[in-house]
Amino acid sequence: MPSFDIVSEIEMNEVRNAVDNANRELSTRFDFRGVEASIEFKDESVVLTAEGEFQLQQLTDMLRNACSKRNLDTNAMDPQDTVRSGKTHRRSIKFKQGIEQPIAKKIVKLIKDNKMKVQASIQGDQLRVNGKKRDDLQAVMALLKAEDMGQPLQFNNFRD
Repeated sequence: MPSFDIVSEIEMNEVRNAVDNANRELSTRFDFRGVEASIEFKDESVVLTAEGEFQLQQLTDMLRNACSKRNLDTNAMDPQDTVRSGKTHRRSIKFKQGIEQPIAKKIVKLIKDNKMKVQASIQGDQLRVNGKKRDDLQAVMALLKAEDMGQPLQFNNFRD
């Protein structure tokens, strides 16, 4: 019986490369001359530091552009709350890994509502989809690519 897995994974090496590219852009930007601003990769997340909220937003946009140039889906970025200490503002950006339970249930419900002839089961932080025909599985892939689930989805282990 053909099956495949639906996963949501981000390559952290590509995130590190995107941070390096954003730092290069930061060093050449005229509006950041003489300003204490930084973009750091720490423990599977990115820490942005700047003197003001507006500059923090600009750093976020620079990181978003660098990620999109490295073919990382920016929907995986999960900005945390801004922490202010003294004159510096700090924001941590985490990257979503794995499919969370509410999103997994939403995907299963979407497949059932479209009356697809497949079974979808939640297995931890991924989903397994089984069907009798390859065409049914490919129709599920097309359906999920058309929907916006709020995070990037990849399809692995396609087996006949």
